[in-house]
Order: sequence, then structure tokens, then C-alpha cells
Amino acid sequence: MDSSNGHAPRPGSAYRFLTGRREPLDRICNIIRSRTSQAVFLMAGPGIGKSALAEAITERLSPEMIVLRIHGSSSLAGVPFGVLTPYTAELTAEDSVSPVAVLRSVWTYFEKLKDGKDTPLLLVVDDAHHLDDASAGIVADMISAGWASVVAAGRPRPGLPQPLDQLWYDGLADRVDLRPLNREQIEEVLAHVLDGTVPAATVDSIWSASGGNPRILDALLHDAAEQGILAKRNGIWMLLGPLPSDGAKLTAVVSKDLLRRRPEEQEALKLVALAEPVGRKVIEDICGAELVRSLLDQQTVVEGSGSPAVLRMWNGVIGDAVRKNVSVSRSLQLLEKLRAQQEAPPSSADGRLRAAEWALECGLRVADDELLEAAATAITGYRNASARMMAARVKDPILAPHARAIQARALFNEAHYSEAAGILDGCWLELEDSVEAAHVLLLRAAAHQALGQPMDAIAAESRELLRRSGRLHDHSGSPADPDDAGSGTSGDSPAMQAPRPWQDQMLRLLELGEAGDYKSLAADVQDIRSRNPGEPVDDALRAIGLALSSHALSAAGRGIQGLDAALLAASELPSLRDGVYFFNEFVLGRLVTDYLAMGEWESAEREMANYALEQAAGAACFGGGLQLLRGYSLLRQGRIERAYQMLLPAVEALRLNDPLQLFRFGSSLGFYVAARLGDAAQARRLELDYKDSTPGAPANELLAKAYAAAAAEYVARDGKGLAAIHTLATTTEISVREGMHLEFLAICWDLGDHSVIPLVRALAGNVEGRWAAAMLTLAGDWVTADADALMDTAANLEAAGFVNLAREAYARASTLLEESGERRRSRQAIALREKCDHELGERFREGHFIAAAPAVHLTRREQDIVELAVQGLTDREIAQRLMVSVRTVEGHLYRTYVKLGVRSRDELASALPK
Repeated sequence: MDSSNGHAPRPGSAYRFLTGRREPLDRICNIIRSRTSQAVFLMAGPGIGKSALAEAITERLSPEMIVLRIHGSSSLAGVPFGVLTPYTAELTAEDSVSPVAVLRSVWTYFEKLKDGKDTPLLLVVDDAHHLDDASAGIVADMISAGWASVVAAGRPRPGLPQPLDQLWYDGLADRVDLRPLNREQIEEVLAHVLDGTVPAATVDSIWSASGGNPRILDALLHDAAEQGILAKRNGIWMLLGPLPSDGAKLTAVVSKDLLRRRPEEQEALKLVALAEPVGRKVIEDICGAELVRSLLDQQTVVEGSGSPAVLRMWNGVIGDAVRKNVSVSRSLQLLEKLRAQQEAPPSSADGRLRAAEWALECGLRVADDELLEAAATAITGYRNASARMMAARVKDPILAPHARAIQARALFNEAHYSEAAGILDGCWLELEDSVEAAHVLLLRAAAHQALGQPMDAIAAESRELLRRSGRLHDHSGSPADPDDAGSGTSGDSPAMQAPRPWQDQMLRLLELGEAGDYKSLAADVQDIRSRNPGEPVDDALRAIGLALSSHALSAAGRGIQGLDAALLAASELPSLRDGVYFFNEFVLGRLVTDYLAMGEWESAEREMANYALEQAAGAACFGGGLQLLRGYSLLRQGRIERAYQMLLPAVEALRLNDPLQLFRFGSSLGFYVAARLGDAAQARRLELDYKDSTPGAPANELLAKAYAAAAAEYVARDGKGLAAIHTLATTTEISVREGMHLEFLAICWDLGDHSVIPLVRALAGNVEGRWAAAMLTLAGDWVTADADALMDTAANLEAAGFVNLAREAYARASTLLEESGERRRSRQAIALREKCDHELGERFREGHFIAAAPAVHLTRREQDIVELAVQGLTDREIAQRLMVSVRTVEGHLYRTYVKLGVRSRDELASALPK
């Protein structure tokens, strides 16, 4: 941890609500200035930022117009001319209700403001949906007469009063609708608020929870900061748990919204929140169809697309917050009212889960089978606390072991591996005949591996327990019994002819996977697939065996066969989707690794993007591993700086939750890119992380050693790290993994060790995939020293997506052309090499080591400010352009000077990356 660790600052709001609002701000101001319309109606739902935008419009136009502001009020909505009272104080009681007298009084007030000057008037009306019809009529008359320009901000539901709406229908007013903030805008908000790196997973979680609503976003950030859930770890802003729905600020927002509503609306919203997803007809029967239509129009609740139609709150966090606003006694009353109306239990698993939760919240008893089903649904959606709570209440001795397995998975999701392993140790044998038996055994192995125990030790201990229980006999096969591989029988004794139990087969697959023995794995998988009895345990055996086989084949250089195995494993997933083991993530990691080994970058990214889209709930548990795979992909492509931006957050996420034992591999990759980019401080920290961490899976451990040695070489440049990689490459573990061996040689080549090029040429032909073929072509042209061939190869490699390899080909060609006196063509090759550097995101390379210069990481806001500063704008002009304060501009410029090593804005242009 560094000294900057801590909680997020309490965010203000002014800057936030204008994020993403530059276009509507400019548009509205241009309409008013050009008078293409006399009025603009700014429409947005609650909390979207219309009031802040109206304030910004006022600030921008006040130097050139006389601005008068009116605020609509729900308390005055029924009072004719109520909001205009400050401008009609001199009228008699009789005249104060006369439209003509009121209009004349308001006009007189305007004329006094103008004081004889020919300055245009601007009337800004906030909460215009609360205007009474009489006041709205006066505003409409002013617009029609051209007395003043008007900006009226209101909600689409219930909408503006009829006199103003009519102007829009008649084409006398423009309408601008504000939308919720999109993901990029949320990312920009967080860049403003937080000094440090905000990883994609944090952005995604906050965007999803807030729904893009600035008011909710502000409340969530405030509450998460107050509760320490949003915290800075080594410069990375991490979410240490789910965003809170019970924080003070969000509770105040929800309470305020409820209090503004009619009692019948409040009751309907509470019912939907407490029961969601709940049938629309049920709520209509209780509250009335017209009220439900009104809530749908307001987009306070949303309707699902299925049949029968169900309702939910528009935002999950808001739903939680509303539920927590309801007292237990009132909640029980609403539950009884709902049950009296419902003819049957909810039809969906989510509905039954919520029904069980609601009953428990009210202190009612729930049947054990219902609790178990609800806990299983909760764990599938990564609702860990709910799953643990309900599973712990299951008392039926037959159902209790299943409930304990669910508890273990919830603890595993929360990185409580020791507790999870302890629970599984006590129930895995009890569940051997259940449909989830294979899930439980695999989860037990994963929990013990996460505690640093090697697979061979886990397997030996598990087999001993199986022997003691009479389920396994001494003859049963294992990697130490090669004669038993795939056959399940040995010898002539009847005892020796008993089939191997499926648990032993599963343990054997895991051991073979760690050993990288793809031949034995293939034999076992073939045997399992040939039996095909259709039992759940056989589905699991096939999926695990194929996934492990794919990884072993890929490491051995047989990427095409490995990919086929991984795709077959993925085809098994539908039958394994519901359960306590994470088959999706287990298979995904191996499928992506296969694609990367073959150089299929786009396919790897597609798989990761699809997973992130479909399994968003699992991000807290598996997000670090996904981020690591993305960083590793970028590293393999030579996009080192982008890899760095991925890998640093990945390491911090894995530090919190590492279900697949990837932290050591991730820290080695982080160490490598930090050293390569010259970030000495981060490199030292990540080196310690690597050295202090527990080794992961053997294949990842071999790669981790190679990348850590390369990182040490970039730091020390003493040849020791390079020698360590060469030594490691000569071991038996690597020699049988030709695909991995080729990656080791590529690492050496990146270090500037050209002695490996003949080895690359000899080995790459034995390795399947586009990447190995590209390495083979480059190595061949390098050795033959044919500049023309190298130029052609470089162009082809660049077109194929191997930009880092194309860069090396151009560099080699430029040297050969220079040596042969063809300086013009040499300069052309250099220019093309620099183009590759630019595409890769590297500024320049120098010396014997092919490494990027030390990176300067400017935030998006810093980049915007520096760009304008270089153009010659003053601090105030930059502040106006970007809608921030002058102090913000000054602060960002000062931090940029420090990062770039300059003392004034005159030196900025020369210090920026070209």
C-alpha cells in the first residue's frame, strides 16, 4: 500500500452535472442568441441535471442578456399566478387575478430592469412542470409577443402546462431532452472526482448502479466514500464491496422523492420494490391500472418483456433503498395485502427469491425447500449475503449439505477461501450422489488451491478420504498408475475389475492438467466421451477434461487442437450453468488463452466482451482475472502502455479476490510492463508482490518466472535476467511445452537478444497458429538479411495485426538499407517503424533494449487542459471552455508540469509525446 491510499473525497456536484452536457449547453445558448426560436424547453427526469444546466445557461448568457429566474413549486401549482407574486406586489386583490393586469405588471418590472437599454431579456424557469396554467399562460404570451426569450426546464412526466406545450406544437419553441449519462461520461465524472486510476470494473459498477442519473451518482459516491467501500489502493480506486443502498445521502434522495408523491403512489412504489419482480396485474388489482400506467409513464417502474408482464423498479439500488425505507410492521401489512391478491407463488426464480427474502425480513417462517431454492438462485446471481443468510436457515438434514455447499460458494465469492474449504471438507462426500456432486468436488479443490495447496496434495488427501469411506480401492488409477489410464480396470481379480469412482477420475484430470500431459488427458477425455451416459457428473467430467486438455495442447504448441477442445468444452456449459462451481469462468480463461497463443487477438477480445456483457454480476469475483487476460492480450500484441493501464488495476482486483490463483502471474506481468516502461517505483512494488505471493498453477508459474526475469533484466540490465530465461527454457517442463517455449524466446528477442532468432526459426514451424507463423516468417527474413523481403514481410505483418513484429521488421530493414547505402529507403523504413510505434502507443525506443521510454500518464482532463493551453488559451478561457473552475485548471496544469518535468506552459509543447 502506498501513502496515497485512503477513501474518496466527498464529491461536490457542480462539475458533475455538467459532464456530458456541453453539446446541449452550446445548442441552447446558440438558439437563444440567434433567436431561431424564442423559447427552449429543456426536458429531463428527476436528477438528470436540468437545473444545473439551467444554471450554466444563466451564467453563460448573463454578460449579454438581462436574466430573470423563476422557480416552479408544487405548493404553488394550484395558485393562479403564484410564482409571479414577486412581480405583482403592487396590484390590488382584484387585479392580481386579472391576466391582463398581471401581464402589464410583469412587463413594467422588465422595463425597470432594462433601464432604457436595448439589452434582450431572458426568463429562465426551473421546474416548469409545476407552473400553474395561469402563470404558464403569461410566460406563453411573453414568448409569443417577443418580449423575452425563455428557457423552461421541466420533467417529461407530467410535462409542461398546456399553454407552453402548445407553443412547441405550433413550432414557436424548441425542445431539448437530456439523457442519463452514458458510460464514457460516468468515466469522465470519476476522472474529475478521483485523483488516481479508476479501472473499468469500478466504472462499470458505478454506471450500472447509478443508471447514469447524476443525482444518484452523487449520492452513491458520497455514501461509498463515507463507508470506505470506494477506496484507493496503490493509486487504483477499488470497490471493496457492493455499492451501499443504505447510505445517508441516497436514503435522503429516496425519502425526498417518496414524500413528494401522493400516498397511493408511495404505496404502489413500496409494493413494487418489496416484491419485484411482481406481476403487473397484481399491482393493478391492488393500486389501480391508471396509477400503474402513470408510474410507467414516469419511468419510475419498468415492465419486463416476458409474459405475463412483471414490474420492477427502474433501478436496482433505488429498489433496495426504498425497501429499507419501509418499517417492518408496514412491510408485513403490504406483504399480507399482496398475498391476498396473488393466486399463486411467483412463477420466476427471481420472484420466488424475493418472496423468500421478504418473508424473512418480516419475521415469517419459510419452508426449507423454498429457502434452498432461493439460496441457489441468489448464489447464481452473486448475491452472496442473501445466499448465505438463507442457506444458513435450512435445517432439514437431507437438504442441509446442499445448503452448506451454497454457503461455501458465497464465501468463496467473497474470497473467504479458508472458511469455504472448511465447509466443503464436511459436506463433499455427503453430496456424492447429488446432481451437483462434481460442482462441489471441484469447488473444494479450487478453495484449497486458493489457500496455496498444490493439486497433487489435494488429490492425495481426497483419495485417502475416499479409501477410508470405502469408495476407492488401492487399484484405482491415478497419474502414478499409467496402466489404468482410460481403462478403469487392471488385472484379473474381481476386486480389481471394479470401475474407478468418478471422483478419482476428476482428480486425475486435474492432476494431468497441472502436469500439462495432453496425451493422457486426450485419452481420458475420449474414454469419458465414449461412455456418454448423460449423467450430470459425466457432463462435468467432459467439460473439465476438455478445458484442461485445451490448455495443455495450447502450451505444447498445438493451438488448433487446443482451440477445438476449448470450443467443445464451451458447448457443455448450458447443462452446467446452474451450480456452485464456476464452469463458465474456468472454460473462458482457457478459451481466451488458446486464442492468444494463436495470435487471434480479436477473437479473444470478443469472448471477453461477451462474458463481461452476460456475466456482469460476477465482476466482483472474477473481474480481476478478466482484466488480467485483457492486459496479457495487449502485452502479447506489444501494446505495452495500454497493457500497463489494464494490468495495474487487475493486480489490485486480484489482491482482493483471486479465485483462479492468478495474482502471482498478474504481478509478474505488472512488474514486466512497469520495468519496460521505466516506472521504477511501481516495478519495485510489483516485484515484491511477485516474490511474496504464493505460486499459482504450474503453467502460469512458468510464464510468471519468465516475465519476472525479463522485468529484472529491464531494471538491472546486467544479463542475469536474460540468463535466467535461457536456463528456464532448457528445463524439461518447457521443452515439452513448445508453444510456451516460443513465447520465452519472444521475450528474449524483445530484450534485444538476437541470438534466439535461429532458435525461433527452428521452433516456430512446430507451433500452430498465426502468431507462430508470423514469428517464423520474421525470423527467416531476419537471418537471410534481405531488406526487400523484410519490407514486404513488415507490411504483411502490419496488415495482419502483428504491429509489434512489423515494427521489428522495419527496424531490421532500415539498418540493412543504411548499411547498403540506400539512405532514402532506410529513412522510409524508419518512418514506417515510427508509425508502428505510434500505433502501439510507444513514443520512442533507444539503446540495446527494445523498451519504451518512461511513461507519462495524463488523465483525460489533464490532456484536454494541456491541449487548450498549448493552443494559447488563458486559464480562465480554458475554464469556460471546459465548464470547470479556474482553480481546477490551475491544479491540473501544476500536476501536469510535475509529470512532464517542465516549469511553465511555454515548455509544454516540446515536452508532450509526439
